[in-house]
Amino acid sequence: MPANAPTVVFVGGGPRTAGILERLAANRPELFDAPLDIHVIEPHTAGSGRIWRYEQHPGLMLNSAAADVTMFTDASVACDGPVADGPALADWAAGMLDGTIADVPELPADLRRQLRELSGTTFPTRQLQSAYLEWFFRRAVGRLAPDAAVTVHKDTAVGIESLPTTQREDDGGGYLVRLAGGAALPADVVVFALGHTDSLPDETSAAWADFAARHGRFHAAPSYTTDVDYAPIIPGQDVIVSGMGLAFVDLLVLLMEGRGGRFEDTSDGRLRYVPSGAEPRIWAGSRRGVPYHSKISSTLRGEPAESPRFFTAEAVDALLAEHGELDFRTQLWPLIAKDAGYGYYRELLTGYPERAVIGWTEFAERYAAVDWYSPERPRLVADAVPDTDLHLDLEHLDHPFAGRELAGLSDVQSAVTAHIEHDLRLRTSLDHSETLALFTALLKVYMELGRLVPPERLNSRSQQAVHGWWHGFFSFVDSGPPPRRLREMLALHRAGVLRFIGPGLEIQAEEESGRFVGTSAQTGATVRATALIEARLPAPSVARSANPLLRQLHRSGLGAEQQLLSTDGLHSTGRLLVSDRNEVLSPMGEPSRRLFGVGPGTSGWGAGAFARPGTNAAPFRENDALARRILTVLAGHRRHAGQPDTVAENPAPATLQGKA
Repeated sequence: MPANAPTVVFVGGGPRTAGILERLAANRPELFDAPLDIHVIEPHTAGSGRIWRYEQHPGLMLNSAAADVTMFTDASVACDGPVADGPALADWAAGMLDGTIADVPELPADLRRQLRELSGTTFPTRQLQSAYLEWFFRRAVGRLAPDAAVTVHKDTAVGIESLPTTQREDDGGGYLVRLAGGAALPADVVVFALGHTDSLPDETSAAWADFAARHGRFHAAPSYTTDVDYAPIIPGQDVIVSGMGLAFVDLLVLLMEGRGGRFEDTSDGRLRYVPSGAEPRIWAGSRRGVPYHSKISSTLRGEPAESPRFFTAEAVDALLAEHGELDFRTQLWPLIAKDAGYGYYRELLTGYPERAVIGWTEFAERYAAVDWYSPERPRLVADAVPDTDLHLDLEHLDHPFAGRELAGLSDVQSAVTAHIEHDLRLRTSLDHSETLALFTALLKVYMELGRLVPPERLNSRSQQAVHGWWHGFFSFVDSGPPPRRLREMLALHRAGVLRFIGPGLEIQAEEESGRFVGTSAQTGATVRATALIEARLPAPSVARSANPLLRQLHRSGLGAEQQLLSTDGLHSTGRLLVSDRNEVLSPMGEPSRRLFGVGPGTSGWGAGAFARPGTNAAPFRENDALARRILTVLAGHRRHAGQPDTVAENPAPATLQGKA
């Protein structure tokens, strides 16, 4: 690169960075047609990063079918830059087999087998996903040709500092990013795209770790499941697991099949688990007491799904015009719930008209006229759908055991297994596609929320609710595991290696016995065990991050944690504070034009790194806007420095370089 080529440094090289690189390539002809020097700092493989890296257990799977995974923009994406369509994961696999996909190194034999067996409805392994993401990264780098260099540093960023103004002659100063290996990278723009990072244990987890150490017990604090060493857990050991989400699903794979057990199909269509004898006995509990809902294998049979009808830009704008601040639960959630119900009943009444006594046209007109929480809405549903089991109850969906009496562990086992069996019947049956309509309606709203609602216009309680309850509820309903994983849970339960504690799990450390005690607050069921696993990702934290760069960013005052004011004072969300333009904000709220943050650890909405095709996916919109912002900043830097905006006649080709 020319010596005066501006430099962009990405801290983190997972799929989010890959998506932004692709958007930089798509937008450069319009905004910045000049040489560019890009550095990507990633200790794992660029493209897949830590979470999706190849080097993890081969049995770990995505919770999305192959046809529902793409890294590419398409015509549905509402962005200012040009869309650049490309193959979703299933199409990519087909192209790999027929030779139409290029720039892919020879894959291991097992991944080649997976390619041959993959279909659009298959849930692929994370190892196969890693190959797709790494291919996309290389493709994005190639699209930056002919005058951009991309250097990958297989290293960790440990610090960042502002360059003294005497070393800069441009309009805003630059930065120096220091790496663990000793290198220091000057940067005109820095993008923090770190994804999920570890945090130092909070007070409760630290106390449990101390308890475990003093009594010779095992404790695993929140972490990415596959990065924890479970070797100290011995066969037959009782283990309390707090959390029944996707981390719990991965944990079962590692502690069961990962220790030599296997599943067999039975003549009645169920699975049988054949233990190896090396398994512990898992006691699982959580706030709800049940695992995430299964992904859905049915197809819609009624009228096609629509865009949100009630949670719309017009409705939100009207609320914004009327109120200084918005409250999520009282003002926005009723609109979201009404859209969810609209999608659900549309499919029920148009796909299964024999289940209703009112036609869809009449129902839709009456439904539109009532509020979600008005008494008229349940009366309308009762008039239209005689079978009360088909009535949508979102509160019951969120808390399936609320108000139910469960007497002890025996009742809990029956209740949880019955819940899982019922969930599988609804979500894998061809006769209950209303569950898919609900899934689709919630997904569309989830993708629209960040576009329609400015975060700064939500009151502090609502910002906590969005990142807490709403994200948790959406994940519980829409981001669950493949159906097979729930069938495996039932098989593990029948084999005696998985038991359930119940809802409202509370954990205590019992000094007298040296054991962890798990109790269901609702049922009183209690279990004592010598091991405790907190099966969830750690809560975000900048000040307590295990990532040295984030801690240094906080100490230096270049960045800050998001603080929300509640009735008991300021409350930190732990997230890196960014503006609605992804600019990193100082503790005083001042934006940096050259530091950007994106992803789940920031105060932005955040919505993953890849998405379903044709959904106007939020991460793709954000990637495009951020890429255009970066290019605009760089173009301004060139004009300030008196450099021409034209590219050299014979520019160097784009390169993908690597540095250990």
